[in-house]
Amino acid sequence: QFRSIFKEFPYFNYVQSKALDDLLYTDRNFVICAPTGSGKTVMFELAITRLLMETPMPWLNTKIVYMAPIKALCSQRFDDWKEKFGPIGLNCKELTGDTEMDDLFEIQHAHIIITTPEKWDSMTRRWRDNSIVQLVRLFLIDEVHILKDESRGATLEVVVSRMKTVQSSLLRLSESHDTVSSLRFVAVSATIPNAEDIAEWLSDGKMPAVCLKIDEDHRPVKLRKVVLGFPCSDSQTEFKFDLTLNYKITSVIQTYAEQKPALVFCATRKGVQQAASVLAKDAKFLLSIEQKQRLQRSANSLKDAKLRDLLMYGVAYHHAGMELSDRKIIEGTFTVGDLPVLFTTSTLAMGVNLPAHLVVIKSTMHYAGGMFQEYSETDILQMIGRAGRPQFDTTATAVIMTRLSTRDKYIQMLSGADIIESSLHRHLVEHLNAEIVLHTITDVTVALEWIRSTFLYIRALKNPTHYGFSSGLDKTGIEAKLQELCLKNLNDLSSFDLIRMDKANNFTSTETGRLMAWYYIAFDTVKQFFTIKGTETLDELVTMISSCTEFLDVKLRTNEKKILNSLNRDKNKITIRFPMEGKIKTREMKVNCLIQAQLGCIPIQDFTLTQDTGKIFRSGIRVTRWLADFLASRKNNFYALLNSLVLAKCFRCKLWENSLHVSKQLEKIGVSLSNAMVNAGLTSFKKIEDINARELELILNRHPPFGNQIKESVLHLPKYELDIEQLAKYSDTLAEILVTIKLTNFEQLQTKRTASDFHYVTLLIGDADNQVIFKQKIMDSVLLKTGNWTKKIEVRRAVRSEDFSINLISSDYVGLDVQQAYTAFYLGPKTLGSKMIVNQKLKDDSSLSTYHGSPQRLPSSKINTGGKSKQENDCRKYGNRECNHHCKNKDECGHDCCKTGVSPKLEMKRDSKFSLYLADLRSRNSVSSVPPVKRLKMQMLNQSQNVDLTQFVFTPKSLMPALPR
Repeated sequence: QFRSIFKEFPYFNYVQSKALDDLLYTDRNFVICAPTGSGKTVMFELAITRLLMETPMPWLNTKIVYMAPIKALCSQRFDDWKEKFGPIGLNCKELTGDTEMDDLFEIQHAHIIITTPEKWDSMTRRWRDNSIVQLVRLFLIDEVHILKDESRGATLEVVVSRMKTVQSSLLRLSESHDTVSSLRFVAVSATIPNAEDIAEWLSDGKMPAVCLKIDEDHRPVKLRKVVLGFPCSDSQTEFKFDLTLNYKITSVIQTYAEQKPALVFCATRKGVQQAASVLAKDAKFLLSIEQKQRLQRSANSLKDAKLRDLLMYGVAYHHAGMELSDRKIIEGTFTVGDLPVLFTTSTLAMGVNLPAHLVVIKSTMHYAGGMFQEYSETDILQMIGRAGRPQFDTTATAVIMTRLSTRDKYIQMLSGADIIESSLHRHLVEHLNAEIVLHTITDVTVALEWIRSTFLYIRALKNPTHYGFSSGLDKTGIEAKLQELCLKNLNDLSSFDLIRMDKANNFTSTETGRLMAWYYIAFDTVKQFFTIKGTETLDELVTMISSCTEFLDVKLRTNEKKILNSLNRDKNKITIRFPMEGKIKTREMKVNCLIQAQLGCIPIQDFTLTQDTGKIFRSGIRVTRWLADFLASRKNNFYALLNSLVLAKCFRCKLWENSLHVSKQLEKIGVSLSNAMVNAGLTSFKKIEDINARELELILNRHPPFGNQIKESVLHLPKYELDIEQLAKYSDTLAEILVTIKLTNFEQLQTKRTASDFHYVTLLIGDADNQVIFKQKIMDSVLLKTGNWTKKIEVRRAVRSEDFSINLISSDYVGLDVQQAYTAFYLGPKTLGSKMIVNQKLKDDSSLSTYHGSPQRLPSSKINTGGKSKQENDCRKYGNRECNHHCKNKDECGHDCCKTGVSPKLEMKRDSKFSLYLADLRSRNSVSSVPPVKRLKMQMLNQSQNVDLTQFVFTPKSLMPALPR
């Protein structure tokens, strides 16, 4: 295994003298700075080998973390190391991107964890303790120069500082330092001038880190770097500029290729094909007869007709959208040197190792996430690293074609003269909060110690002006400024109740702060939602979410406005559910429009907008889940909380909660089949369950047993039923209700379930005063034990109405929710303080049910809408006023006073209202509809007068006196 690790290393003798002893025979932290393409990956493998040599088999409780800035690098390393280290018993696990659930279980059994800084940060934030972090013995950092990246560098810096702080905390708590396993850092970087600063940052208290700098002279193939600048006017779009470069490729290849293979990187798949077509027309390559014959044989095997024609001219293209067989043929043809020029996308630089004599980067802007943006430095260096074939060349050339305005920037990047600076100070508030949540920081003293463990501290001492500090400050002065910066951010967190600080400046995190850290939410987003009123509808919540900091990288382009305006308002097309006023003219309006279009299943006929929608939903799922938990921790916000729970589910399902496309959630049902089912009237799970399987197959144009499979999956979805019963314990302020959730298909779900094992429902009960009465998550696994779940709940009397809303919200499915309104019975009139409230009229619309986004009143006759009711008009016919009975339907109850009213009130003093109410009760002649036993209990509670119990005694007919004839 040791030999297999080193067999491809190009200049092992040089490293043997410089790095082998430190890497393989010591545990010192190590930083290597070398040009791309010089085999830095072997450094990591040497460090892993050292750890395995020092750790007894089977290497239990030993974890290695490899961290790279881009997913493509992680995937490449995963494939490589799984093959290399798998046979000796090391389990590799790749963790990248946003995942629905915590990966803690999976990585418990992994030895090598391959991840990105963002993923590792978000995962470690969510763990209740640092037990997994404490098992990490080796921390490998690839492309460490991304520290200077303004958006991503801070995350890498914080993750490494967290690992250092955890290690130092373990050493402090341990009586014997020998019992604590040491943590080793190995970092590799492209050529940078201040690699010593990174080594200083990674040094531990015992010994400084080794810093090895390898210059271009030690590259196995000498690389010439050329940056060509081309004019680009302000009115010229990136797309048009990219097209103009197609016609300059020919001269670049003729100048620098030297009749050897050339690799041209383009921004898009379409751009790859266009550039290849232009070159095939403009250039003629000298091909030998043997080359032509081999190219002809390869062309005959290709499925792509356009590629087949180009190949005969000595030109081809390669991208991830091609047939796998075509890709393999092109790769083989280029590797053996038969193909003079290959056009490809930047993904090739990460995955497939195809070195060339000449590498051309056609434009430094690429199409990513639905928009043109600059390549990262890592991307540029990866592409340049493909220049040079050690087995064929002694020299190679890399050419960057860019705008004239950015030429100097890339010259400086390639020369390695760009000093690495920290960007942590721009994101300090979020990271301080995360460390307090993790208990890494517990007071001001530890906060300052944490700051000293960062790269920010190292660079602030050497270049204070970059961080806004005076250049004349000494070390004490700079530390004081860092302390001031730290305290300012801590005060910001405290002012929004994200942390609490006592007089001794000790910190504790609040529930809001923990949620911010767990869900990776920006501080500005949290500040925005602190202004929430608590009565927001779905429409208003979508508008607020569209303004979040998480979507700042979504840009509104001029050519998109026509499509977006058509989605917003168009008489001839299906439009979004909540149209916005005016034209789409801001980023926030674009985000809002795309969210609603996706949830409404409205097709978007534009690739860039589709890409933007995907990006919005990747962050939106996380933001909406945070919002629901955030509102659950606050008061007086039942309507906003209900709608946030619904919206979070909508984002996960990519459907509105009242969508007709419920079938889209089923396996094997996509957009087209879902549309067919909607057109056939199959708009609910119940209708799908009831339809004949053969009829369903005719609708979907599928063969048996497809219909049975769809019906089977619907049959095994959980189906819920709500049962509410008021207990016979009455008072004027409290009612006790018994809520029962039944799983109606309980027996069917015992053998098979369509929903995941993690599926749950949220029971949310709220009253007309916008108060949350009860909230609880109930797992399906709990309901599957007995088939039902019961809870006794106390409901305090609301001022506005005795109605309350009971909602059962599915976590993952649209179409399973249950909503029910219930009216509780209370004794006596409503009271507020010392005042009595009789038939209060609602003056605003705050007591609205907003479940479907548009305001609707809770379904109850007791809510006075401010208009004159039928009863009020009837009473006035008799010169009376309405009585104070709380009957659901006054037309059908047994009270005469509910139809004809009672005598008008006499003018009395304000303090005699209660006396008037009692007099009003006595003046009624009707018999109460309340059963006798219940009326007895009520009388015993409210009246001190003696009750004749004999009137309730059962008397047999034989003993009853004869009725007068």
